[in-house]
Amino acid sequence: MTTATRPSFAKLDVLLVEPTPHMSTLIVSMLRHLKVHSVDEASTSSAALAQLAQRKYGAILVDEALRPMDGIALTRALRAAEGPNRDTAVVMMSSTPDTARILAARDAGISEFLRKPFAAQHVETRLVSILAAPREFITSGAYAGPDRRRRQVDYKGAERRGR
Repeated sequence: MTTATRPSFAKLDVLLVEPTPHMSTLIVSMLRHLKVHSVDEASTSSAALAQLAQRKYGAILVDEALRPMDGIALTRALRAAEGPNRDTAVVMMSSTPDTARILAARDAGISEFLRKPFAAQHVETRLVSILAAPREFITSGAYAGPDRRRRQVDYKGAERRGR
């Protein structure tokens, strides 16, 4: 993807929540290569929640295998809170995703998913997706997060939901 076809990351502030120091260093390097403006790091879900309460981010990259809360529980807590990052895009990272965990992450309110290992190009694709075509934030019953529908269908039947 060329810089002419993607949005600039020059003003993007990212919070990276990754428990493994080596992986954190690698991902920060990828983000710097992509010219992301600012990258803050947290290695636990507790530290992430503290940082999320203090400052607004443009994107959050969260590893699924966090402690004391895993990445899915952290995303649920973020979406349930009234803090500055409630509607911020969350990219979930996991080295061992299965269908049930991916669906649970989607239902918790993640915006995008990355399977480890990944390359800088994969990170770029996810960031472009959330910046170039942000999905509407939905609050409905037990769900709060980005609209899970990725394609718009112009349904005209009798049971059409209103907007």
